[in-house]
Amino acid sequence: MNQSLLARPARAGVGVVLLAIAVLIASSRPAEAAYAQIEGSGSTWSQVIVNQWITDVSANGIKVTYTGRGSSAGRKAFAAGTTDFGITEVPYQGSGAQGGDDPPPKNRPFSYVPIVAGGTAFTYQVRVGGKMVRNLRLSGDTIAKIFTNKITNWNDPAIAKDNNGTKLPSLKIRPVVRSDGSGTTAQFTAWLDSQHASDWRPFFGRAGLTSYFPRKGNATGANGSDQVMNTIADAAGNGTIGYVEYSYPVNKNFPVVKVLNRSGYYVEPTQYNVAVALTKARIRKDLTQDLLGVYTAQDKRAYPLSSYSYLLLPTGAKDQRMTTSKRQSLADFMFYSLCEGQTKAGKYGYSPLPLNLVQAGFTELSKLRKADPKVNLNDRSVTKCNNPTFVPGNLSANKLAQIAPMPASCDQQGQGPCTTGTGTAPTSVEQAKKGGGAGGGSGGTGGAAGADGSAGGGSDAPGAGAAIDPETGLPVGSASSGGGAATVAVQTELTAGRAGDDGIFGTLAAVELLAIILAPGVVAVALRRRTRSTTGARS
Repeated sequence: MNQSLLARPARAGVGVVLLAIAVLIASSRPAEAAYAQIEGSGSTWSQVIVNQWITDVSANGIKVTYTGRGSSAGRKAFAAGTTDFGITEVPYQGSGAQGGDDPPPKNRPFSYVPIVAGGTAFTYQVRVGGKMVRNLRLSGDTIAKIFTNKITNWNDPAIAKDNNGTKLPSLKIRPVVRSDGSGTTAQFTAWLDSQHASDWRPFFGRAGLTSYFPRKGNATGANGSDQVMNTIADAAGNGTIGYVEYSYPVNKNFPVVKVLNRSGYYVEPTQYNVAVALTKARIRKDLTQDLLGVYTAQDKRAYPLSSYSYLLLPTGAKDQRMTTSKRQSLADFMFYSLCEGQTKAGKYGYSPLPLNLVQAGFTELSKLRKADPKVNLNDRSVTKCNNPTFVPGNLSANKLAQIAPMPASCDQQGQGPCTTGTGTAPTSVEQAKKGGGAGGGSGGTGGAAGADGSAGGGSDAPGAGAAIDPETGLPVGSASSGGGAATVAVQTELTAGRAGDDGIFGTLAAVELLAIILAPGVVAVALRRRTRSTTGARS
């Protein structure tokens, strides 16, 4: 028999396999990519947690770039249409704002979407005999006078009074302030204007907040929160004090000032104390914040300079920068940030959003689908969020605030100060399980509040406070939220693979099955061909 005729079945079998592979791979490719890269800029107050969220979602094929340029620059870039989103701590300030006009976009509809809570902290470097002071306490009045040049030396009697008579050595105070337009500055100066106007307004020259802190006297300017932190932590930083979001000193293991609250306790901006304070925030219709009630909160645990940060969400159907793929990227990035991303807030020095603001964020995200019906927002529900502040079925409750530990008695005005260092309060499950709630340690700690929000009993015994599990929002070792009701949290469901992975693996499985079916026939034809060739050669 002609050998070419024998070869045809073999070639035909291989051809069928190759054709099947080609068809299956081609059919598995999406018509277009599910995601497109999105770009944002703005707040450095929020940057630590935002960068972590960006890293987290990259594993799912969502590509986000973010540049911390300060809230003012972020708002301007968004208004100019040069970024897909912005992040800011304060809304647009309008015409006549100090530092230049700050009008909202004229032809770019947008929403303010709360993304995370936190505390504006005062981190410092003061050394006595070469050793770092880590338990400094200051009243709001003393802080205001330091940053308005009325208190210029660390041995000032007002500082000694805040620390129950403990006097620091003579050392010139060097305030470190933001040199760029900053939401952190705006938050700080809003508090100064509201609570310490007699010091602030003569120094500033007018009433109101500003994103550009006046640099006067011995103050040093630094661009961005990271540079403020680096300036203070520098070898030449002895005597400095500056304002940053709590995440920066926490991640650098640097101390922060315990600030005196209206109840007469000195507290630091842990996720618990921030959550307590923000139960007094008033949220306007556009979701921006009125913090007067936060500044004056009477709870012993409340940190006065607590606030929220916002993402500027483009909602217009005719937005020139936005496509279906970009909107999908933004929707899924924000879904992760508002849900699973909130579980990481405490670990990185922030405080997770309460349920009502997460729900409000979801409502704003729905505007992306209104702008473009192709955007997929299916299966997006707060029931899929795992958040330590949530109380199932109650939008107004905040579990984290309810179980926040009470401050130590040594942190009460006229007592102490505690020997415990700051900037190292429990921010993770692992730390919490070692004992001592936020603000606890060798200086004593308070008992956890009751599940119904009632004050828990304080104790001076080291480690006497309830350790809190930030993942569940419960005291460690507890299985319920109080009253026998178990806390239910559903994990956010995000695919571990990138878009298209399922199709590729499905294709390979189909090809493998096809090969199993066809291979015996192909092999049999090849063997017959070899046998006949050998027989012909022998004859």
